[in-house]
Amino acid sequence: MKRVLIVSYYWPPSGGIAVLRCLKFAKYLRQSGWEPVIFTADGAHYPTLDESNNADLPENLEVIRQPIWEPYAWYKKFMGKPADENVNNVFYTDESAGGWKHRLAVWVRSNFFIPDARATWIRGSVNRILEYLKDNPVDAILSDGPPHSNTRIATLVSRATGLPWLADFQDPWTQVDYYQMLNLTAAARKKHERLEQEAFRQASLTTIVSPSWKTDLESIGARNVRVLYWGYDPNDFAGLQRQPHRKFTLTHLGIMGHDRHPEVLFRAIAQLKEEVEGFTEDFELRLFGQVDHRVRRSIEDHGLVEQTHFGGTVSRREALQETLDSHLLLLLLNQQDNATGRIPGKFFEYLAARRPILNFGPMDSDVARIMEKTNSGCSLGYDMAPARVAEYLNESYQSYRRGDTEELDREVIKEYSHPRLVKQLAGWLNEIAA
Repeated sequence: MKRVLIVSYYWPPSGGIAVLRCLKFAKYLRQSGWEPVIFTADGAHYPTLDESNNADLPENLEVIRQPIWEPYAWYKKFMGKPADENVNNVFYTDESAGGWKHRLAVWVRSNFFIPDARATWIRGSVNRILEYLKDNPVDAILSDGPPHSNTRIATLVSRATGLPWLADFQDPWTQVDYYQMLNLTAAARKKHERLEQEAFRQASLTTIVSPSWKTDLESIGARNVRVLYWGYDPNDFAGLQRQPHRKFTLTHLGIMGHDRHPEVLFRAIAQLKEEVEGFTEDFELRLFGQVDHRVRRSIEDHGLVEQTHFGGTVSRREALQETLDSHLLLLLLNQQDNATGRIPGKFFEYLAARRPILNFGPMDSDVARIMEKTNSGCSLGYDMAPARVAEYLNESYQSYRRGDTEELDREVIKEYSHPRLVKQLAGWLNEIAA
């Protein structure tokens, strides 16, 4: 087999969605003639841990771990936060209550840790990889960012060795939504842009998760860009049986940050409580993952506390079971300039669960296009009239009352399965390694 070195900060025992992309690459690449070798962090500050991901690790997989230091422990001590609090998502959840301390910490992170909080990992990782390659040759490199410290490591290794490199982007670099929140100096902004352009020039091929973001990358100089969707793994649902919740449930999994605040949805739910007989007793909003305090306050303000279940962080297996058991799945795109191209990883797992989806975001988004293609639910705008949202919710509720069961056709989502997508990836690796 040909060998590919995969540079990924996220790796088991990490939980969350970010770890799954490279994990699924590694799981299925052998089927297409590529042996993965993983380079990852030792002692990483992962926001969540999930040992169940170990089930996807290929047998006898070679994993190289390089020690890492990250500033999160310092940040939590400086801010007086509990040692076990998740602070990796400060740009998605509102930290304004932190005052000057939070602003100072973000400024330091933004201007002294470039491209990200794992920047101190780069030099040691490059040296370690170059030493490894002397006795253990590979045919190609694959990196996955963010964190774009991965991208920088691969840039330098490819430059030093001449190895072909596939640069994969889960999110863009300078075009990502939270980049504008970094409070960068002119020098820091220039450095980000320089490192990004160096990556574009060095990469043999670049992949990104959506068509709109492909166009965005090409507009700032990326070349040979292909779309590689997140996808879903059919095996993840093996052994899970649908056990519908007794109540009519609308479920969201993942971060519900301040820029994913669906106030129009809360207003619509409050309207249905007043107008539709039985809805108050039958309805439940189930939220799993981190929920911004402003969103929680909005739920209180709209009188929905009794209808809301805050499930906190759950294992991946539990999350998939929730997608199966819910009557309607909630997808929230960021209310940011680049939301048209954002296709959250959980969207494809929603599709795989074959439950209808209620999506909020731009009406011309890539998500909305896939939903129309797969006939998988309803896409609405955050600025939509509450009555329109209430109308769709009530249609779904009445379907629940009649005992109707809506399920997507399995055939229309097969093109987004990981085995098929990784076969496509392997073809591109063959192309650059030829």
